[in-house]
Amino acid sequence: MTFSSSYLFGLTTFIYMGAAALYLIRWIFRVRKVGLLATFVTISGLVIQTVAIGLRWIESYQLGYGHAPLSNLYESLVFFSWITVLVYLIIEWQTRQRVIGAFTTPFASLSMAYASFSPNIEDKIQPLIPALKSNWLIAHVVTCFLGYASFAVACGLGIMYLFKNRYSGASGGLIGVMPDCKILDELIHQTIIFGFLWLSLGIITGAIWANDAWGTYWSWDPKETWSLITWFVYATALHARFVRGWTGRRIAYLSIIGFVSVLFTYFGVNFLLSGLHSYGSQ
Repeated sequence: MTFSSSYLFGLTTFIYMGAAALYLIRWIFRVRKVGLLATFVTISGLVIQTVAIGLRWIESYQLGYGHAPLSNLYESLVFFSWITVLVYLIIEWQTRQRVIGAFTTPFASLSMAYASFSPNIEDKIQPLIPALKSNWLIAHVVTCFLGYASFAVACGLGIMYLFKNRYSGASGGLIGVMPDCKILDELIHQTIIFGFLWLSLGIITGAIWANDAWGTYWSWDPKETWSLITWFVYATALHARFVRGWTGRRIAYLSIIGFVSVLFTYFGVNFLLSGLHSYGSQ
């Protein structure tokens, strides 16, 4: 039987949805074996999705287009899902806290579900428009989405922190199995730093690419403007922590606000505003 990338992406969608459900079951019912199964399912999904991305790349060459699968909204949603799962699994491996998966893997599963089931998203491999025919495509997209994925995880951690802090007196139940507030606060901080560095590189590579494609490093295109706004949100969070000593709830709220800005940069600009990056809605 021959498997196409579309088939494998569809399979990945259901695997990630199952993994998210298993992580929720692990959190709600506190069954350790279910958590182990959730990790195994998530890793399996990541492996299958990695194969699918590579296969789609090969398929683009077979069609005569020959480009990395990072050029439109469908492919970017798939890549966002992939990199989010990768970032989460690294954190899980470092912390051994599988309950975090209940708050972070839903981002990956929703991304894949939206890419797979939305009638407004074209999943066919398409030729690159002239502006995208650049060696900077991979560098820009990968760096930006490493930032976006890190911010998605930071948002999940921020939501966890607010739950844990709100019911800090609870020693058992759903709140009791969550990591300590100090651990969550430090994880939010570290994840934001990691994402901020990659987003900064993404903006820099984008500026270089823009100069190569359009003859100017910065044109205040809506996507560029909102990327800068997002950068300032997270810069504010880091500045407030380093200079003002902000921790806890304030940083947790900023991690959520920042990801809302990411979502608008990613979706809102594509669908509500027109500009040089409007091809991203294809």
